[in-house]
Amino acid sequence: MRHVLVTGGAGFIGSHFVKRIIKAEDVTHVIVLDALTYAGHIENLGTAFLSDKLRFVQGNIQDSAVVNALMGAGTTDVVHFAAESHVDRSYHAAAGFLSTNVLGTQILVDAAHRHDIEKFVHVSTDEVYGPLAQGTATEEAPLRPTVPYAVSKAASDLVALGAYQTLGLPVCVTRSSNNYGPYQHPEKIIPLFVTRLLRSLPVTLHDRGQHVRNWLHVEDNCAGIEAVLRHGRPGEIYNLGGGTDLSSKELTGHLLNLCDATWDAVTYIPDRPANDVRYSIDWAKARDQLGYRPQHRLEDGLAETAEWYRRNPDRWAPLAAAGLRTVLSSARPLLAPLEAPRGH
Repeated sequence: MRHVLVTGGAGFIGSHFVKRIIKAEDVTHVIVLDALTYAGHIENLGTAFLSDKLRFVQGNIQDSAVVNALMGAGTTDVVHFAAESHVDRSYHAAAGFLSTNVLGTQILVDAAHRHDIEKFVHVSTDEVYGPLAQGTATEEAPLRPTVPYAVSKAASDLVALGAYQTLGLPVCVTRSSNNYGPYQHPEKIIPLFVTRLLRSLPVTLHDRGQHVRNWLHVEDNCAGIEAVLRHGRPGEIYNLGGGTDLSSKELTGHLLNLCDATWDAVTYIPDRPANDVRYSIDWAKARDQLGYRPQHRLEDGLAETAEWYRRNPDRWAPLAAAGLRTVLSSARPLLAPLEAPRGH
């Protein structure tokens, strides 16, 4: 039976993963460790927060005492999502990104080795490969990150993989393309544009809107991460892509249609430094070795996402969201970091 520690499990991708893995019959306990910064919210977990399988701990992955206590409380597997992830913010707060993403990962792998964790899945991004004018990056491609966020993730990947080489820690790394779906913080382009357009506010595109990204529904990414957790070979990297390639201008066109807006709402602004023009990854390895295959069509996924934001303004309005967090917190008290989990 599995006892899974999920770092960053109240964030966008992490919470979707928690809601997926907690349903598995062989998963008896799920511990969510999350610092609840601006991008992490208990309400992202929905009804999973109230599950008898779930234990929530508010804490930082750089707190070695908390990390060691949780790893030593029967944990068999770790899925590591916790990270600073907003590219624009990383330009002006690079030190914080390096501290959380690199040092935090080092603290986690040290504790995982100390407590003989059976599988450590480190969740990363296609941005570590850097921009590609043409072709696609396989898992063997060199790391050529440009922006501070991608630099910090590339370094954290090496920390995790180094623990496999030097300590024998059973590490797997996943690198996904851009995720989208419900519950995403409105600093990211899709929820940012949707929430602004729904309020008849303008949106901005860098340069000519030519930057190309592969868009992958968050639930498809989580399915791939679960496949890596269960069947991935230690020491291996798995690209998780297979969504749809769109320029930012093409993406904007879809969002305008979904929000009943026109191109009059769009303003073009000068490009930011090192705004990588194109990312592209080859995900054949995950498909052939793990049976990974995305299920969501972009048109359906974007429509579902826009409709979620349309129906849930309270979730992205800060005051209303804070009120909901209070309600959920009072429904079942948060457990102290060093309290023994249920069933142990």
